[in-house]
Amino acid sequence: MKRLTADLRDALAVAFFALLVFAPFLGLRLGDDGYNLILTPTPGLLAIAVGLSFVGRLAMLQWHNFRPAPPVRLTAAAAKSGKYVAPALLVFAVLMPFIPGIPNSYIDLGVLILTYVMLGWGLNIVVGLAGLLDLGYVAFYAVGAYSFGLLATNFGLGFWECLPLAGILAACWGVFLGFPVLRLRGDYLAIVTLAFGEIIRLVITNWVSLTGGPNGINQIPRPTLFGLKFTMAGGPHSFAGFFGIDPHPSQRISFLYFVILGLALITNWVTLRLRKQPLGRAWEALREDEIACRSLGINVRNTKLTAFAIGAMFGGFAGCFFAARDGFISPDSFTFIESATVLAIVVLGGSGSQLGVVLAACVMIGVPALLQSMQIYRMLIFGLALVIIMVVRPRGFISTRRPTVSLGKTKVISADLIAEGRG
Repeated sequence: MKRLTADLRDALAVAFFALLVFAPFLGLRLGDDGYNLILTPTPGLLAIAVGLSFVGRLAMLQWHNFRPAPPVRLTAAAAKSGKYVAPALLVFAVLMPFIPGIPNSYIDLGVLILTYVMLGWGLNIVVGLAGLLDLGYVAFYAVGAYSFGLLATNFGLGFWECLPLAGILAACWGVFLGFPVLRLRGDYLAIVTLAFGEIIRLVITNWVSLTGGPNGINQIPRPTLFGLKFTMAGGPHSFAGFFGIDPHPSQRISFLYFVILGLALITNWVTLRLRKQPLGRAWEALREDEIACRSLGINVRNTKLTAFAIGAMFGGFAGCFFAARDGFISPDSFTFIESATVLAIVVLGGSGSQLGVVLAACVMIGVPALLQSMQIYRMLIFGLALVIIMVVRPRGFISTRRPTVSLGKTKVISADLIAEGRG
């Protein structure tokens, strides 16, 4: 009797879930005032809900009662085939602006995705490699953006002069954050970093004389190509006038695309190089066990500070590009939801995986943009897809690991040999 009650409860739960998911497409419509949702049940809707309840219950029985399959080992052929994914994505990214007939909106979406890829790679140093949970990464993003905005509007500096300065200033703020949290770990570290991000946002909101407050900073100069501006007016000092071609908006969008692509590739190259250095191996040792890391004689203080500083530097670079791309910045662009989005990209892609960050950024940023036509239902579908992905792939898209240092031939570590949240 108890088992039958549990089966009925699970079946009703799945049926209710099916009603919520399929109601928008079969029987749920907006009210006349545009706010009230009116449920009009139909036989087809009820039939689908009942059918899904039995299918869901059958899946639950299979999940709990059947003997789980043996762990799947990563074969050499599978590991070798994975090597071609990253080069294929790189070739596609380089050639995408040259594809005939591709609209400018897709290229602009690619610029946005690459910006979050760069942010994800920067945060991956802190979270994925060093194992330090940072919920205030948007603070360094804001520091980089406002550094460029203030230097450009007050001192007349251009994008390329301010880019390294923005990274250096963000790295300094990363060290400034690192000192108070040297003895904190886990949830306490997350709370302090979250507070740091909110402090930066409140400062730029209330320091009106310097940052403009809620009004932000406008008329930020755009990046130039050796002094050539991308303007529709033309002229001898413009890109179109210098090469004798007609000005077009796609020229500026394509240039911004290649700028952020180059910055993202530099971020990836530096990260991969650092992982093979003693500093990178110290980050990974800190991630696995801080006590064991101390016992090995590793300076934990310097290891944490370098992780915060280098991760913040790449966030500052991305913020500088963001300010140059939009030409306007305000505190509304640097809320906690940005930190949560970047952290979700790192976790969804697989903590510590460079390729996983790229795939997760395409899903987290590209899919909602492509579902704009579905209006209110797009976030429901997007959230449901994320839940399914994390249930199926709890360790992220790329759950395998390749050891940085190994004796003899390097072998890829399969996902079933890695504990969740580790490796």
